[in-house]
Amino acid sequence: MRVTTIHAPGDIRLEERPAPTITAPTDAVVRVVAACVCGSDLWPYRDENEITPGNPIGHEVVGVVEEVGDDVRSFAPGDFVVVPFCHSDNTCAHCRAGMTSACTHLGITSGGQAEYALVTQAEGTLVKTDGMPDDALVPSLLALSDVMATGWHAAVASRVAPGSTVAVVGDGAVGLCGVLAAREMGAERIIALSRHEPRQALAREFGATDVVAVRGKEATEAVRELTDGIGADSVLECVGNGPAMRTAFAIARPGSTVGFVGVPHGIELPVARMFGLNVGLAGGMAPVRRYLPELLEKVLSGAIDPGRVFDLELPLDEVAEAYRAMDERRAIKVLLRP
Repeated sequence: MRVTTIHAPGDIRLEERPAPTITAPTDAVVRVVAACVCGSDLWPYRDENEITPGNPIGHEVVGVVEEVGDDVRSFAPGDFVVVPFCHSDNTCAHCRAGMTSACTHLGITSGGQAEYALVTQAEGTLVKTDGMPDDALVPSLLALSDVMATGWHAAVASRVAPGSTVAVVGDGAVGLCGVLAAREMGAERIIALSRHEPRQALAREFGATDVVAVRGKEATEAVRELTDGIGADSVLECVGNGPAMRTAFAIARPGSTVGFVGVPHGIELPVARMFGLNVGLAGGMAPVRRYLPELLEKVLSGAIDPGRVFDLELPLDEVAEAYRAMDERRAIKVLLRP
């Protein structure tokens, strides 16, 4: 099959590799209908993460079940499924507590930007649709495999409540989905921090009431002015670097919580401020499977359309261009079709 691999910073290739096969009774093989490039894929692409040359890359997938292992009873070849990027048995103590991203049998989709993908805990991981979905729904279903659930996790972790004021740091696909999540949870005011006009426009369409188009101290001052000096009741940190985290804590009101879902790079927490103002930090890798049934229902009912974060679609053959487009901020998020 064709699969995307990374060999060095900026070096993305589409190569022929053996297709995955069933090696354990909990496995399933999924034929990829759509995949995409994640903001976290850009960390190694930009030389921010260590690279093992030739490793497959990509973890967001929807597709059709091709084959299942003997322990997979709820799915059969031909089922259309959303594949959460973190695989879980959905029965262990951590899964029962809602932390499917910390399952004792945790697996991660590897090499999802490909023609086929392996799911290691298929019975507890996959969620199927009722028959084959309309193609127009595929982008939103794909968003549920990671970014929409991750934005939702940031909102849950930061305790977004009806009538509250929420600030979202980060205008990538996760941040935009965080705006959408805050709207769905009933926030009255949603402040999106974004310097890019197309992203600002989508943030407003997703529910942002205000946009702050500056960074650093200027952003802090702008949010404080918008909130009469109080700060936000909930802050969603959807970037994962030091400046974003500093801004998140600077605009959080006393007693609030920062929900963080950006993969952390170079972060030092302002512990003195957290202690003095009782500002908490919660979040981490999103337990996608926990949220997926509710989010799937919202997509199918038309309540949310997170697939709009895909502003560029390319064939898998052009995956290197997909990375370039996101790296250069010519695209928010790129959908790939094998």
